[in-house]
Amino acid sequence: MKNLKILSLLALGLVLPAIVNAQEKTAATYKEQYRPQIHFSPKQHWINDPNGMVYFNHTYHLFYQYYPKASVWGPMHWGHAMSTDLIHWKEQPIALYPDSLGYIFSGSAVVDSNNTSGFGKKGKIPLVAIFTHHDPKGEKAGTDKFQNQSLAYSLDNGNTWTKYKGNPVLRNPGIKDFRDPKVMWYAKEKKWLMTLATKDHITFYSAPDLKNWKRESEFGLETGAHGGVWECPDLFPLKVDGKTYWVLIVNINPGGPNGGSATQYFVGQFNGSKFTPVDTKTRWLDYGPDEYAGIIWGNTGPRKIFLGWMSNWEYANQVPTEKWRNAMTIPRVLSLKKVNGELLLASVPVGELKIISLAPQTAATAKLSAQSVLKKITESLDDYTITLSNDLGEELLIGYDKKANQYYIDRTKAGKVDFQKDFKGRFVAPRYARTKTSDLTLVIDGTSVELFADGGLTTMTAIFFPNKPFDRITTKGIGLQQTALKSIWEK
Repeated sequence: MKNLKILSLLALGLVLPAIVNAQEKTAATYKEQYRPQIHFSPKQHWINDPNGMVYFNHTYHLFYQYYPKASVWGPMHWGHAMSTDLIHWKEQPIALYPDSLGYIFSGSAVVDSNNTSGFGKKGKIPLVAIFTHHDPKGEKAGTDKFQNQSLAYSLDNGNTWTKYKGNPVLRNPGIKDFRDPKVMWYAKEKKWLMTLATKDHITFYSAPDLKNWKRESEFGLETGAHGGVWECPDLFPLKVDGKTYWVLIVNINPGGPNGGSATQYFVGQFNGSKFTPVDTKTRWLDYGPDEYAGIIWGNTGPRKIFLGWMSNWEYANQVPTEKWRNAMTIPRVLSLKKVNGELLLASVPVGELKIISLAPQTAATAKLSAQSVLKKITESLDDYTITLSNDLGEELLIGYDKKANQYYIDRTKAGKVDFQKDFKGRFVAPRYARTKTSDLTLVIDGTSVELFADGGLTTMTAIFFPNKPFDRITTKGIGLQQTALKSIWEK
């Protein structure tokens, strides 16, 4: 039985009076045209890579690249949001500001339970952020050592942060792109492991205390996609059929399968020093144009929860929003699956989405509720097309091409597309499953769609900007059931 869920929530684009009281202003903030209603975006200004994602004291922390003075990229800070359920987010004060060592570029955060860093005081467990200091003066001067790794710590559950006086803790040996440290505790050898993006490959480092790092090994000089610089890596274990493998995520810009930035991954073994892939095939975690810089939350146990930036560096600065620019994807649970002898990484939306789901109802295909879930009720794996549209004649096409064995998203006529030459287009992804039936989940949020096919073996993310919200749905070769979703910003 094919189960297609389309989690659909359309922005309302309400026009508000010019003069409103403080409470009305807060309510209006998340109702602007194109504002996501089930994805995290900041109240205002620029956002890109998720950073420092860690779970601690029943709270999910999301830090992110943030520029608080404009809705385009600028000197990077670490913004901060918190959630207890991965769905509802509360924006916090800025966590880290630029300083004399540079901008605060991407990185990670860990729970230093054993106080290996010595930052803990009076029994308080420190949260430690490991990030890249990017020196714009050094970059302008043409040196190759303007990116270095530094630390900050918090003793109050991530509310306030103190930078380590000994920064940087890992100095650049002379590599222009030397950034985005993802750190984890390797219990088997009682040491911290850092996975670092170094130009177009990965370098692994280790330290007993988060301060004194030594180089372990390199990976990727002749493996994977190399159409651009490697960024925002991650390394973590997953089990399949009772056996543990290691997954290495590497984001790349440009060089993605549908243009611009994207997330590739490798599956293999890690012995505490060296990563060895099971094969050298290039695989993509998300084939759509609009998932990038994705990594997982730390400290969540065997459940690996992934989050990406929902945009693309080809046009992220030009998308037609004003008060804020860009958002995060839906959190996704990762798993490994074996398909025809291959180890593939699958991803599906977190189960917590049920928190905002209302009761399903059988519905004829025609009127799309402003906030809705559509579930497939047909079984065959033949050609099908789902069309979201409005009365302006704008449309977004989503479907499956049986002959090509591909899923696709076509935003050629989905509204505003002329703000950048490569934005419009038809994007495709292969079908990996070999079964005769399939499931498909679409998460639609007004100006974005996230496609999860065959248990998440194929994933695609795309954003779009209709001049009026899509309020109609027509289908060919598919039946649907509809369920409403609530906005995460409603009280």
